[in-house]
Amino acid sequence: MKYIEKFQYITHDIPNLTHIEQAQLACEAGAKWIQYRCLSKSDEELLKDIKAIAEICDDWGTTLIVTDHIHLNGKADIQGFHMEDMDADFIALRKLVGHDVTLGGSANTVTNLIRLAREGADYAGYGPFAETETKPNNLPLVGVETYYKAVQELKAANSQLRILAVGGIKIYDVETLMQTGIYGIAVSGAVNSADDFIEAYQNFHDAVKS
Repeated sequence: MKYIEKFQYITHDIPNLTHIEQAQLACEAGAKWIQYRCLSKSDEELLKDIKAIAEICDDWGTTLIVTDHIHLNGKADIQGFHMEDMDADFIALRKLVGHDVTLGGSANTVTNLIRLAREGADYAGYGPFAETETKPNNLPLVGVETYYKAVQELKAANSQLRILAVGGIKIYDVETLMQTGIYGIAVSGAVNSADDFIEAYQNFHDAVKS
């Protein structure tokens, strides 16, 4: 099975730090997985960012995942893609990128998760757990009990899809979420908006891995 990090950090468009600066800080904090999420730039601007972040990730031994933009595969040192479209055809995407590229997807229901598992996704971001300004949407929140039930249903289906909780997660949510049996947690806003980025990252990392 592919390496999937249990604590995933996601970059975001924020006024005080560029995506490159966010990646640098995350790596300095010990990140082994960075998801570059930028939906506001041209391909030329994206590649400029991605190539700079890829160099940082290479220096630190960090996996680089790009949100969407799968057409950029092969144009920079990208290890994988996270597709936010819950209707994305992962069978077709896998044929497009091959088996070495990591593919993750977003899910809001167990039905979404089961389809991702069936179509060969390597992991799923399941949420939103709580209200978040990072990725505004009208999807229903996924409660703790729902995470537990999702894990049980996938086990019953003999699925090895790794589920990560995502969406508005705070440090005090981590212990309860991990007790549901999920694989890990993905975070953006709680780290990006913290007074001390590195300390916030490390607190989450330690809580997830404990």
